[in-house]
Amino acid sequence: MKQGTTFVIEVNPKIPRKLQRLEELANNLWYGWDKPTRTLFARLHPGLWDAVGHNPKVFLRRVDEKRLVEAAEDQVFLATVNRVLSAYDTYHNEPLRRGGNHEQFKEGDLIAYFCAEFGFHESFPIYSGGLGILAGDHCKSASDLRLPFVAVGLLYRQGYFSQIIDGEGNQIATYSDSDFEDLPIVPSLGEDGQEIHVYVDLPGRLVKVNVWQARVGHVTLYLLDTDLEENTPEDRDIAHQLYGGDSNMRIMQEIVLGVGGVRALRALGLKPTVWHINEGHAAFLVLERARYMVAEGLDFASALEAAAGNTVFTTHTPVPAGHDQFAENTVCDYFQHMCQELKISREAFLSLGRTLDGPDFNMTALALRGSRFHNGVSRIHGEVSSRICASQWPQLAPEENPMSYVTNGVHVPTFLAQEWIDLFDNHFGYEWRHNLTDQGYWARIDEIPDHQFWSVRQSLKSQMLELVRFRISQQHFRNHGSEAHLDRLLKHIDPLNPNVLTIGFARRFATYKRAALLFEDPTWLSQIISEADRPVLFIFAGKAHPADRPGQDLIRHIQGMSHMPEFEGKVLLVEGYDMGLARRLVAGVDVWLNNPVYPLEASGTSGIKAGINGAINFSVLDGWWGEGYDGTNGWAIKPAPTYMDDYRRNKEDSQTFYEILQDRVVPQYYDRGKMGYSAEWVRRSKRSIGTLLPRFNSNRMVGEYVSRFYLQASRQGELYARDGYANAKNLSVWKTKIRAAWQGVEIRRLDTPKKHIQFGDNVRFDVALKLNGLAPGDVVVELMMRRPTRKEMKDYLHFRFSFQGLEEATGEHLFTLDLAPDRCGHLDYKIRVYPWQELLTHPLEMGLMVWL
Repeated sequence: MKQGTTFVIEVNPKIPRKLQRLEELANNLWYGWDKPTRTLFARLHPGLWDAVGHNPKVFLRRVDEKRLVEAAEDQVFLATVNRVLSAYDTYHNEPLRRGGNHEQFKEGDLIAYFCAEFGFHESFPIYSGGLGILAGDHCKSASDLRLPFVAVGLLYRQGYFSQIIDGEGNQIATYSDSDFEDLPIVPSLGEDGQEIHVYVDLPGRLVKVNVWQARVGHVTLYLLDTDLEENTPEDRDIAHQLYGGDSNMRIMQEIVLGVGGVRALRALGLKPTVWHINEGHAAFLVLERARYMVAEGLDFASALEAAAGNTVFTTHTPVPAGHDQFAENTVCDYFQHMCQELKISREAFLSLGRTLDGPDFNMTALALRGSRFHNGVSRIHGEVSSRICASQWPQLAPEENPMSYVTNGVHVPTFLAQEWIDLFDNHFGYEWRHNLTDQGYWARIDEIPDHQFWSVRQSLKSQMLELVRFRISQQHFRNHGSEAHLDRLLKHIDPLNPNVLTIGFARRFATYKRAALLFEDPTWLSQIISEADRPVLFIFAGKAHPADRPGQDLIRHIQGMSHMPEFEGKVLLVEGYDMGLARRLVAGVDVWLNNPVYPLEASGTSGIKAGINGAINFSVLDGWWGEGYDGTNGWAIKPAPTYMDDYRRNKEDSQTFYEILQDRVVPQYYDRGKMGYSAEWVRRSKRSIGTLLPRFNSNRMVGEYVSRFYLQASRQGELYARDGYANAKNLSVWKTKIRAAWQGVEIRRLDTPKKHIQFGDNVRFDVALKLNGLAPGDVVVELMMRRPTRKEMKDYLHFRFSFQGLEEATGEHLFTLDLAPDRCGHLDYKIRVYPWQELLTHPLEMGLMVWL
């Protein structure tokens, strides 16, 4: 018999008046870092809360009305609601802070932060990994610090994939479309109350872009999508999938993000004074900003200077191949109209994205040319990035070019377990929340009695083991495993007795992260972790990109090793890695393992999240750990020399890993005294929190962006825009003059070098310059001096020469320096000349230098 069509209707409850503000809580991503808010929803119906993926907006649409009615009459529940709302209102009613550097922001200052992905909470799946989580933490801290700040991204129907791992270790990626009604977003409206739309130019057509907004505490995040009836089916799919499609889809996404993002802010009436490009995906915003200025009558070179002066660019990629690139023909197809509007030639346009590494249009190169503030995300990564990007400043040593660094941090309220928050409140009072960046304050961690500290650690570990036990059981039965086999797999997972040393490794399965390094010598590893009275459990989690076959091979390899008799029950691979699982793992494991190929870990933040929860880091000295490790707060794997091949490096690094695991980590954990725990372990765990929390939190990170970049960028933008962009024009004309003349600049020495002088004596240096038409004020002549034992550029002391006049006979300009060295012994010195004027953002930004 033929069946009729099945229709679906969702019956939504009426929310009682006493609980109506729950909808307000559900529509502000503040819930992503306030656990009491999430607990409020979970208490109403724990099963439904888990079923809807901890999404409060969906939860309120599907919870049974009877439960809401009962809750509205439950005085205990209402008291909890009022406490949460009181905290929410206090947070959102705080006045703009005027302490520290923030008092220097002026009325009208606004930072616009562009990124291709944002990770706030697992219920809002528009992120894939570390870049998105970092961007989310940046926004959260901007809210905490009450900065004038907005963010711009793309609204994906399909975020990153959900992961299933079958019995053979094959990763199965499944995608699901989000219903925008389920997300904490609303359409952006204009002053007339109508939805705001903008258009971007693609070859032969205009594409309509929808502008949504989400609240992140005090911060507004604007999200763009093209899924509108007016667009073609292909164009409707532009923002459908995060990092989806081929290079054509990627360039269209980046045009919507960069060009469409600028137009959206303009349509909203927002006028940023600082523009932050977080990774190169949004670099096209530089061109769109320049286009506006050219339309106002500026030439392109001046417009580029004006746009670059208040633009910050952060790179997160430690290898040249990791930077987005597009074929030049593709770029020309998409930007032919832009060339015309910028009034520049095709060749001039393409030169904005050229590098020495290949023929493609490089988005990092565009971002560097369109910004004057550039940074990597750790000290080591800053050094790596200065070398990768060295061709942008061809005559400078990489150590001196304008590439700087701001080491990443994590948002403490998001990733610090509620149990620690409660313990700190009890011992320190509420004040600890206002001392997140005070390293001296966090020495107070030692005031917490060891037994209380250990009790929290064990409680968090029990919760984590309970979740892992549940996840592994689900995987096992879905893959048709037996109950007897499951018992063997879970033999070391006892949430009621969490006394097995547990080591976590959870991150993206990329080959350079070397997830399988610990299996380099399986026999040795088995000997270390198989002692009956000192067992060790390894928990792995993470996703490999669907196109990354070697990364998926790593997952299969680890699954295969976990099935070997000597590792069964001691190595577990948990599927479905997301922010929820990550929060449990970083809070619950005893040790956090990270062993990338040095120096390819740009920063890495998972170890920070673990460290602030008292887990002890055991990692290669790369990324943030190169700055965080102090000898007492974890263990360090000193990386093998970079000149070694992969085989030798893996052997060297794995041997160091086995030795530390065998001689230090395992013995220290199981060196239990009368109290049932290791006093030395607790001491190291306390050091982990006390040293890492104040240094590697995102409030410190964002504060550095404010003091080092945002404030100066805002002032530079104001300076360049003054009097109809007069200063931008002057700087552009001056740079053109410098570039035309620089090849003809020469320097020669006039004085006879002295080998010896007495301490306190003056020594005079005289040089003559051929300036090839430049003026003496266009250059700096400089002597650099340091001891021979010091080898870094930062060790030089710098002394400027003074202009003395023109030598008529030769046409040379004479410069002198009188110097009395303030130290004895051998001193090395060099003399050089470089272009300079006061409008420059960085004194060496032109990358030009002539050495004597």
